[in-house]
Amino acid sequence: MTNFIARFLRDEEGATAIEYGIIAGLVAVAIVTSLSGTNGLGTKLSGLFTYIAGKVTAPAS
Repeated sequence: MTNFIARFLRDEEGATAIEYGIIAGLVAVAIVTSLSGTNGLGTKLSGLFTYIAGKVTAPAS
């Protein structure tokens, strides 16, 4: 039984998975933060696409 407990305490595989999960969560928060808001990248891209769509004309039939 003590051998099992000693192996469990030395095992770091689960800690690595948790660390990767935390990093992925922080990256997701950073992406959402940069794309949202009135001055965010998402708003600026939407304005750019609206501008481009206004300049594109339909082909003559």
